[in-house]
Amino acid sequence: MSRHSAITDVETYMQQLGLAARQASVALRRLPTGRKNAALQAMARHVEASRDTLLAANARDLERGRAGGLDAALLDRLALDDKRLDAMIDGLHQVAALPDPVGEIDGLRARPSGIQVGQMRVPLGVIGIIYESRPNVTMEAASLCLKSGNACILRGGSEASESNAAIADCIAAGLAEAGLPESAVQVVATTDRAAVGRLIAMPEYVDVIIPRGGKSLIERVSREARVPVIKHLDGVCHVYVDATADRDKALAIAVNAKTQRYGTCNTMETLLIDAPVAAELLPRLAEAYAAHGVELRGCERTRSVLADVRPAEEADWHAEYLAPVLAVRVVEGIDEAIAHIETYGSHHTDAIVSESYSLARRFLAEVDSSSVMVNASTRFADGFEYGLGAEIGISTDKLHARGPVGLEGLTTRKYVVLGDGQIRE
Repeated sequence: MSRHSAITDVETYMQQLGLAARQASVALRRLPTGRKNAALQAMARHVEASRDTLLAANARDLERGRAGGLDAALLDRLALDDKRLDAMIDGLHQVAALPDPVGEIDGLRARPSGIQVGQMRVPLGVIGIIYESRPNVTMEAASLCLKSGNACILRGGSEASESNAAIADCIAAGLAEAGLPESAVQVVATTDRAAVGRLIAMPEYVDVIIPRGGKSLIERVSREARVPVIKHLDGVCHVYVDATADRDKALAIAVNAKTQRYGTCNTMETLLIDAPVAAELLPRLAEAYAAHGVELRGCERTRSVLADVRPAEEADWHAEYLAPVLAVRVVEGIDEAIAHIETYGSHHTDAIVSESYSLARRFLAEVDSSSVMVNASTRFADGFEYGLGAEIGISTDKLHARGPVGLEGLTTRKYVVLGDGQIRE
């Protein structure tokens, strides 16, 4: 069935995508690194050659989004420009340059019987990815899945349908140029919500689902999926400023963690300040946040220092604002800070600003999040910043992957045994 044809039978269409992806995954499993890299480089060339087409398609999505009342944060995620297309092209080159994890054997050790036992890294198989707004995810997902030897089925949001279709054309052209099956990367061509329901319920074809989007989408996928899911629900991230913190570091980190970009899952949503430094630091922080237009919502102790701050309610400690709004709480030391994070956090990313080695080590050991940081902005919780080249998403699960999911997170391991005629006695 053509990707551009009218789709009336979603059930049959998704079955066809699933079967084609499963067949492609067998071919990708034995594909050498050079062929995968050639496809990625070809995709980059087709994006470069299709700039006008991509931007025109995105303009149509943006126009429809504005008419439909999409808010500013969603429009920002949806938008493509030359800078974001440059990043898309750079990302393809970066993924091509990354070491290929597939086929690596580690832990090889000799056993008393004479056999050698190790583990080989292998693709997961077929990955279904469901995402909203950001059309650049289409290319990021395709590149990471292809480099890790996986076939993928990509279902973007209806708000980005024109952009995703144009990007899919670049992907298909790159795959064809490199002699790879077009079904290695398939972009679902229908916006019918039934396609999502079918994709997450095809364990015979799909090995794992990765949802990227709002909480309601991820909750639905987690609730209804018959396929394992890699996900995070919320990004309620904290920065705790300890009494020993270098004041200038604390100011820079706390401002950057909130204001560098508002609509991302690794943006700080709650600032925790140690009581001994609250009176000194809060006015400086409030002035910096005011310059960025950030609204503060504070506890009683915060408001005793900053009288014009709006009172924080219980819901504020749970909130992922994704907006220029910040909850602020004064705490009595690291125990209260960790307890707050344990109660209200989402196990995504949390940071401490401290000059105390022992307190920093305690924070690293006791905060149960997928990324825990010392003296650094939470905005670094990102696959590119971690040296993964790119990421397919961030996982707050503990199985199978945790934190930013790059190439290794899209593989698994199998045991391999090397022998020389040994038999078991």
